[in-house]
Amino acid sequence: MLAGGRSARFGSDKLQAELDGVPLLHHAVLRIAEIADDVVVVLPPSAGGEGLPPGARVANDATEGEGPLAGLHAGLLAAAGSDAAVVIGGDMPDVRTPVVAEMLRVLGEAPVDAVVLAEGERPRPLPLVVRTGPAADAVHSLLHVGRRRLRDVVDVLRTAVIDEGTWTALDPERRTLLDVDEPEDLTR
Repeated sequence: MLAGGRSARFGSDKLQAELDGVPLLHHAVLRIAEIADDVVVVLPPSAGGEGLPPGARVANDATEGEGPLAGLHAGLLAAAGSDAAVVIGGDMPDVRTPVVAEMLRVLGEAPVDAVVLAEGERPRPLPLVVRTGPAADAVHSLLHVGRRRLRDVVDVLRTAVIDEGTWTALDPERRTLLDVDEPEDLTR
């Protein structure tokens, strides 16, 4: 789970903002814990992870401000013992487990290294399900040449895109793609 951003548009630490009386980050951690045995939360270099829900592990970005791809690299290194990793943002409080289960099913059955969801004609970079080893190698190579966007890893890996009709049948309200960028997003 990527949680190392600066919350610039939000105006304060959005991951600590409360949603239904619980910090936003906790919602995302608890959602992924419904489907994953190991939840890794990637935080800024100096963050310790105090107050995370039980069972969540912390991985730290190696350097401040290197972007989401560097955070993904830290998370993949921490999850190196797993065959697959589910990647979401810490600001995605309502990812639906049936959608993630479908993404994992596709990853298990197709000759691909990543699975994403389509929104209209475009693949979304999050949520993202990857084969841990190939994704870590690809991310390392991208970082080495100065690339920093999550979309870059989707572009270089063999990626399956689940069409909008398929995943929205599992999540008709499209809650899986909800992310919080501004305070008003908390009321959505």
